[in-house]
Amino acid sequence: MRKKRIRIGFVSTRFAGTDGVTLESSKWADVLEQNGHQCFWFAGKLDGEGDNRFLVPEAFFQVERNRLINERIFGKTGRTASATQEIHDLRLFLKTKLYEFIHQFKIDLLIAENALAIPMHVSLGLALTETIAETQIPTIAHHHDFYWERVRFSVNAVNDYISMAFPPHLPNIAHVVINSEAQQQLAHRTGISSVVIPNVLDFENPPSLDSNGLKAFRKSIGLATDDLVVLQPTRIIKRKGIEWAIELVQSLKGLRCKLVVSHEAGDEGYEYAEWLEEYACEHDVDLRIIKTGNGKSSRETEDRQKDIALWDVYPFADFITYPSLYEGFGNAFLEAIYFKKPILVNRYATFVRDIEPQGFELAVMDGFLSKRTIQTVSEILCSPDRKEKMVSHNFGIASKHFSCGVLRHHLNTILNRFFGDRVRLLTVKSAPKKKPSKTYPDFAHMQSRLFDSPDCRDPGLESNLN
Repeated sequence: MRKKRIRIGFVSTRFAGTDGVTLESSKWADVLEQNGHQCFWFAGKLDGEGDNRFLVPEAFFQVERNRLINERIFGKTGRTASATQEIHDLRLFLKTKLYEFIHQFKIDLLIAENALAIPMHVSLGLALTETIAETQIPTIAHHHDFYWERVRFSVNAVNDYISMAFPPHLPNIAHVVINSEAQQQLAHRTGISSVVIPNVLDFENPPSLDSNGLKAFRKSIGLATDDLVVLQPTRIIKRKGIEWAIELVQSLKGLRCKLVVSHEAGDEGYEYAEWLEEYACEHDVDLRIIKTGNGKSSRETEDRQKDIALWDVYPFADFITYPSLYEGFGNAFLEAIYFKKPILVNRYATFVRDIEPQGFELAVMDGFLSKRTIQTVSEILCSPDRKEKMVSHNFGIASKHFSCGVLRHHLNTILNRFFGDRVRLLTVKSAPKKKPSKTYPDFAHMQSRLFDSPDCRDPGLESNLN
């Protein structure tokens, strides 16, 4: 019997930027497409171009219409009839668009990426739930974080809708979570069973690095040859604990460390970012905030300037900081291991339960930055042999527990549940060997913000950038 190649529709509020949902969805799509299946994208914000995209701006959680709805339903215990009507008017519109998406691309399987887990867009969740129930289309609900994990959703006027759609309990939905705590809480709160599929990376195909390109890149952002780059590869939101990265760099003054944050602020406002700038100034830390895009290579923007990709940043880092207070899983952790970088981790709950027991060798903190932790980081940075043994050990562990092979195994089980032996299962596919880039974008074109105060800048930075 010839195995069928299926057409898969990814649905979310956005597939753009470098948030965990977007990055992980891209990995799933890569694994599926390597085995001949086709992927299509429905969202309110989409990166890239192509005829496999179905853009519906109203599906974006930050669109004005949805933002006004959220102001009327969160932080309140009751809602007005007009708020209900607004929710359902938008639900009906989005439901119509979902039907168009399914019919236009002849979708065989939906993958709902966090749209049925966290009520940032209530109307989209309701529309998606009704569409799944009415069409009986096989669906994977991939849950990255739930409403009960976010304080801002604890007081709301839409508990009836949350019970219905976040997530829905339907027989044609296979629920996937990214950590064991989420699995237990989902079962306890809703009676819904799920499978844990951790975030993964393609450890079967390690990254290829170009030493000449790295030197050029470091020079382009004004770094001296003896400068050390401490990279915080996260969005600027409070739960990322970036102030601890600032304190660490201050404590490592003798090593000429520079702190680079790879993302801008925006998702949760700019107040925290402004405070971090002031905090870095007060601690005399050279902090540089750059804007990265999604993807694994740099690309040209509309004005023909090169925009740096997140994966262009990792190779030039000497050390990674990841002092998060909370993470659903921790993409930045895996990325640091993938690029063989030493890392400082705050022992957030999912790390303690699902990652730490695997035996990684790391610098760790437990809610505060101790002298012992600072000393450990200093020793790692000053000992190339210790650093090399550590990162190689960690790469081997991650290859075993967090590789694409783990993802293929679990997806095959779900595909078999829905389609039996009629669908082509996922097998190992080697990624094509790519030549490393020889050039890097000019930092002056990609930087988001540098401090204007001379007290917060490296004395040689101006001359290096000019």
